[in-house]
Amino acid sequence: MADRSMGTPHLGPTPAAAAAEGAGDMDPVEYILRKRLPHKLPRRKNDIYINMKTDFKAQLGRCQKMLEAGGFSEICIHGLGLAINRAINIALQLQAASFGALRVAANTSTVELVDDLEPELDEAEAVTRTRNNSAIHIKVFLALPKGERVEPLNPCN
Repeated sequence: MADRSMGTPHLGPTPAAAAAEGAGDMDPVEYILRKRLPHKLPRRKNDIYINMKTDFKAQLGRCQKMLEAGGFSEICIHGLGLAINRAINIALQLQAASFGALRVAANTSTVELVDDLEPELDEAEAVTRTRNNSAIHIKVFLALPKGERVEPLNPCN
């Protein structure tokens, strides 16, 4: 155990050991972690799911194209986990590039994710584990001219 008074970080269990911890008394080396895809909201034409694998400029360009040439007055940007910062950045880039023509409304949530721990040996049983992850849903929409009323926002619904 590390001495916390000296500023040395506390070393916790390894990620594999932490994964196996929720599955009872098993050796983490004998299991393969398989992450299932998260449940997605119903896919609409103006929904954009942001991930960390696709290039940032490509995702930003897709959002701009939907707002400009796609005929949409609003889009909903969804980010999960590590992609939350990228989703926020895309929404803010769109707003800054519009010179005040676009507004944003954000809503956060928690998404339950399911992981499968599959044994490498046929002797053991497969184990399912659930965990929570943060998500963000950002509605980017055209601002109304002065004098028009705005209904209370319920982002992405």
